[in-house]
Amino acid sequence: MLIFRQLFDPTSSTYTYLLGDSDSGEALLIDPVFEHERRDLALLRELGLRLVATLDTHVHADHVTGAWLLKARSGSQILLSEAAGANGADRLLRHGDRVPFGNRSLEARATPGHTSGCMSYVLDNQSMAFTGDALLIRGCGRTDFQQGSAGLLYRSVHEQLLSLPATCLLYPGHDYRGLTVTSVAEERRYNPRLGGDVNEGDFTGYMNHLGLPHPKLMDIAVPANLRCGQPEGGAMAEGSNEGDWAPLTLTFSGIWEIQPAVLAERLAERVTERMNDGTKPLPQVQLLDVREPHEFNDALGHIPGARLLPLQELAQRITELDPEQPLVAICRSGARSAQATVLLRKAGLVRVANLAGGMLRWRAEQLPVEGGLS
Repeated sequence: MLIFRQLFDPTSSTYTYLLGDSDSGEALLIDPVFEHERRDLALLRELGLRLVATLDTHVHADHVTGAWLLKARSGSQILLSEAAGANGADRLLRHGDRVPFGNRSLEARATPGHTSGCMSYVLDNQSMAFTGDALLIRGCGRTDFQQGSAGLLYRSVHEQLLSLPATCLLYPGHDYRGLTVTSVAEERRYNPRLGGDVNEGDFTGYMNHLGLPHPKLMDIAVPANLRCGQPEGGAMAEGSNEGDWAPLTLTFSGIWEIQPAVLAERLAERVTERMNDGTKPLPQVQLLDVREPHEFNDALGHIPGARLLPLQELAQRITELDPEQPLVAICRSGARSAQATVLLRKAGLVRVANLAGGMLRWRAEQLPVEGGLS
């Protein structure tokens, strides 16, 4: 079965597409965004998928690709058009090449015109196509920089995209109005630039007189994307201190979690003792149980050292917490404590994690408790 997800970056209005094969667990990402690497990897993990490759539709001018960072984190390959002229790719694609993922595959189709290296990707059964900026919903990408050509784009769209079956769904690289998908039949009829009776002369005249300013991030994004998103100098970008106190996992919903066994091991460490390499000792962890008072000593009990602070009182009592020390929020199942982490982060606390599965999982894994039933 095909697994498909459409993801969105609100800053650049970029769509990222995940395609996975449920039988093999292999997956691809099309047009990943650098800032969303954690989100994308969290979704892959939750869906039980392994990222085998990232594909960019072109050298973007409005955001930096996440291809290099995803490769660094997961070992995925970087694929894009040979005509893009980028360095650092594992495979350079030509028109007609196939990109497999499990039992499925994408066909690479050269669709230059927006840029000289634009490439669209068509699913093996031609039910879906990913058009980048070559063809947008009721529009198209501009043709006035990066070796763009209005005439070339007109021919690319008509020969490679609008020639697909009428029912083929088209997924663009961007949309600035909240639209998510169109079809070949719709764009053949309703696209005001490329559909209906518009010929190449009409299209070229229209595109050559748009008079648009260059993208604001162009001077940053294009050089970075010619390196497949690798930071200048080749260094890994500095991360935040969110996970410097314990191994954490980011869920697709945006919640940082700590697994019960990891927390138990962390609590068992002697935090006042310096590490063998002379670094500072790990900071003390605040355990914040956000259940109601009657739950604190009910059948599940509570984690030794935990402090009771019901969720309904949290917003008014945040100043009682130490913002310099890591904090783990705890409840029965992990739902209320997830909400607590959101409130705490909004209040400026950074080192905050939710106990995955709450006290139910803590007890199921037979970890230490006070109170409750033995």
